[in-house]
Amino acid sequence: MSVTVQNESATTAEAVEVLMERLPASKVVRLLSSWQIGQGDYIKLRDELFAGETVDSLFDKAKTASGSK
Repeated sequence: MSVTVQNESATTAEAVEVLMERLPASKVVRLLSSWQIGQGDYIKLRDELFAGETVDSLFDKAKTASGSK
């Protein structure tokens, strides 16, 4: 027996079609939005990752990492 597995985007597109047949668009959008949020507290993580950083300091680090001068 052979099983064909669709790629992620094809599966998502099919699921959205099914949802749109059964639910109002506003509910489908809210559901998709909640799926995109993910896990954890982004604000807390952001504050930990970028503590003491400024836009300028991050820009300088990015420029240095890319080899630009």
